[in-house]
Amino acid sequence: MLSLGAVTLTPWSDADFPLLERLNAPDMTVYLGGPEAADRLADRQRRYVALSAAAPAAGRMFRVSLTETGEDIGSVGYWEREWRDEEVYETGWGVLPEFQGRGLAVAAVAAAASHAAAHGTRPALHAFPGVDHAASNAVCRRAGFTLLGETQFEYPPGIFHTTHDWRLPLTP
Repeated sequence: MLSLGAVTLTPWSDADFPLLERLNAPDMTVYLGGPEAADRLADRQRRYVALSAAAPAAGRMFRVSLTETGEDIGSVGYWEREWRDEEVYETGWGVLPEFQGRGLAVAAVAAAASHAAAHGTRPALHAFPGVDHAASNAVCRRAGFTLLGETQFEYPPGIFHTTHDWRLPLTP
C-alpha cells in the first residue's frame, strides 16, 4: 500500500474486478475506443493481477482509493514498453466520474511515478493521452510531465490515434 496525500494505491487483486467493470463504462472509455467486451475485460483483469504479482520493476497496477474514507475511485499503473528505441514505462489511469476534477488523478499518477522511480529500472515514464482529451493532458502537465509533441499511438491493437507524448524522468 502506498499513500500520497488524498489517495492510497493498493496493488491490483482478484477482488478489484467490479472496479474494473465500472471503469469500463462508455463515459470512461470514450477516448480509448469504447468499452471492452466481457472476454477482453476478463483478460485485462488477469493481466492487471499478474502485473501486480510480478517483480515491481516489471510494472504495477494499482487500485486507487481515497485515503480518508477508503472508497475506491479508480486505477493507475505503469508497465514496461519500448518507445523510440528506449526502454521506458508507460502509464495509464482512470478516475470514476464522481471523483474527477479534484486533483485525485494527479495524486494517483504522482504516487505511481514515485513507485516506479523507487522500484523500477527504466529512466522515464510516458503517457499518451489523445490530443483531444483535455483532462488527461492536464493531469500530465500538473504531474510534472514534459510534452514532447504529437505522435500516432496504437491502442487498441490495430487502431491508431493522434496522441500527445508526455515524458516524466524517473532518475535525477
